[in-house]
Amino acid sequence: MKPSKRILINASLLALSIAAFASPGAPKPSAELMAAAAKDSKASKKAILVVFGASWCPWCHKLDALMESKEYSKLFTDNYVVVHLEVMERGEKKSLANPGADKLLADLGGAKSGLPFFAVLDSGGKKLADANAMPGGQNIGFPSEPQEIAAFEEILKKTAPRLSADSRSELVEHLKRLAKR
Repeated sequence: MKPSKRILINASLLALSIAAFASPGAPKPSAELMAAAAKDSKASKKAILVVFGASWCPWCHKLDALMESKEYSKLFTDNYVVVHLEVMERGEKKSLANPGADKLLADLGGAKSGLPFFAVLDSGGKKLADANAMPGGQNIGFPSEPQEIAAFEEILKKTAPRLSADSRSELVEHLKRLAKR
């Protein structure tokens, strides 16, 4: 084979490899993400916060926006190893779901709870708390009602021992202001 043809083939293969690497692929399996979170949790001595959401869920987007906001993202990442999992996707969006996430959602008690649903686990996978903290085991979802905000605050107290009372109060007050809008 001529050197110029070999270079062209190699360049083409390299371009295909780069394109494949750069393009978004299928979501990672939940088991893979949870294994990495458990390892990180053990090393950092932080609990794992697993947040289940879906592309069609407006309350999920509100929770994600809060957790990723400039004001509060550090609060969550300083106190938790955060794992976001997509579940309950349908039709054309089914490919957005993390493989195995629906089963994990069910295993953690959230299959019939609605979205968003979250659970807090220790590094060994033992559940410390979950969003079913409302009376009758109802899901907090995005904490927007006074009872939901109070239940969310109790979960923070229980599962984020490094979180200062001032930081927790600031987040709770922020949620109360959002609820009034």
